[in-house]
Amino acid sequence: MATPKLLLCFVLQLIFLLFVLHHPANAQGLKVGFYENTCPKVEHIVKEITYQTFSVAPTLASPLMRMHFHDCFVRGCEGSVLLNSPTNQSEKFAIPNLSLRGFQIIDKIKTALEKECPGVVSCADILAIAARDAVVALQGPFWEVETGRRDGRVSNITEALFNLIPPFANITVLKSSFASRGLSVKDLAVLSGGHTIGNSHCNAFTNRLYNFTGKGDTDPTLDSEYIAKLKKKCAPTDITTLVEMDPGSFKTFDVHYFTLVSKRRGLFQSDAALLDDSETKSYVLSHTTDAGRASFFKDFGVSMVNMGRIGVLTGSAGEIRKVCTKVN
Repeated sequence: MATPKLLLCFVLQLIFLLFVLHHPANAQGLKVGFYENTCPKVEHIVKEITYQTFSVAPTLASPLMRMHFHDCFVRGCEGSVLLNSPTNQSEKFAIPNLSLRGFQIIDKIKTALEKECPGVVSCADILAIAARDAVVALQGPFWEVETGRRDGRVSNITEALFNLIPPFANITVLKSSFASRGLSVKDLAVLSGGHTIGNSHCNAFTNRLYNFTGKGDTDPTLDSEYIAKLKKKCAPTDITTLVEMDPGSFKTFDVHYFTLVSKRRGLFQSDAALLDDSETKSYVLSHTTDAGRASFFKDFGVSMVNMGRIGVLTGSAGEIRKVCTKVN
């Protein structure tokens, strides 16, 4: 019979193994300039195509950034959100992903890269680079993107439903979700700032306007004047109307989102929840003016790199897809 000391040793080894397998720090194959010798034009090609797209369709910048988030939070940053399914059972068909747009841009980039350097650049890396370029295109920060990810072969609609953070998440759920992926509370506050660009469908927040507790009431954490404005745009059953997440500034990457949250005008419950924790609240309140722009921009780049390390496949794991929508 095993002694208590041996059992303890076994348990500790198991915990360590699980930590190594699932913690994003296990991204030891990633580095800036991974394709320097094998496909030196990769970032130029991604930038050229994304900028061409944004010049005629600037509203696609936000969905492209969001696509990287949605990829990383399900199975890690390995391109599974891009895969199609003949039975519509892959991640992109999950309800939280139905509003994603810009898949054709990723396909266009992949086609160009396959022509330039066949079988070299992963779809997961394309997503990471395109997300950065989308932010820059909307006057946001530039950061060096680590590359070297490989593509996964599995994409499951159920995993997307259970792993993507819902807009009604409270601070406990938010902190737990980020922590389970090796991200800090600061990362949570910083990456929430990504809501400074883009739109949302009404049904992501109408419960706050009409039936918050099931009694036909409104969310007391949402500014009453803002509620009145939102009700003019969104009927209780509206699932098609788009509303700016950062009114008046949704096409510019800036710190205005934090000003809105501080005034109880964050669109989602997950935005309002940032005021329910001392650390996230402190970050919000210290970035409500343009004086906080430089530090937010620097922090956002750091947190995006941190997020880009979640669950990556490197080395001989996974594959380099020839077409981003299907496994080889």
